[in-house]
Amino acid sequence: MSFTNIILTGFMGSGKSTIGRILAKNLNTYFIDTDNLIENFENKTIKKIFEEEGEESFRQKERYCFNWIKKSVKNTVISVGGGFPVFIPEIKEAGVVIYLKVDFQDILKRMNEEEIKKRPLFQDIKKAKELYEKRDKIYKNLADYIIENKNMDETIKKIKDIYGS
Repeated sequence: MSFTNIILTGFMGSGKSTIGRILAKNLNTYFIDTDNLIENFENKTIKKIFEEEGEESFRQKERYCFNWIKKSVKNTVISVGGGFPVFIPEIKEAGVVIYLKVDFQDILKRMNEEEIKKRPLFQDIKKAKELYEKRDKIYKNLADYIIENKNMDETIKKIKDIYGS
């Protein structure tokens, strides 16, 4: 099967990585998680990068990652960090963008305390909610498709239906 890259966007905790891995397996193709790629390359967590180098440095690493994907990656399912489409609005140049939309309260229910601790921008829930509302508009504007991610199996089926597989 031949297709362009499938890029999964959405807020932190929306299920991009989990769905991306399963979708790639179902489509018999590759999966890339940009946050994991950056962590492996830098040999430190995203949280550590934010703490030691700041958000601007992290966004530069995302830009480098995007340029590599755009030039070198084909037929791959890609999960990007929550801020990726905000700071790289030309994301569509690398593939078809699918916004996995999840209500903020549902994201909170899905994440345990440990997951919240490792997400730098989620340390203040009120600010995280404001960020969610701001980014939601951006995700919608950049998306080729918007899928309400209430159920993982249904979400994967909807994405596969888009590709006729």
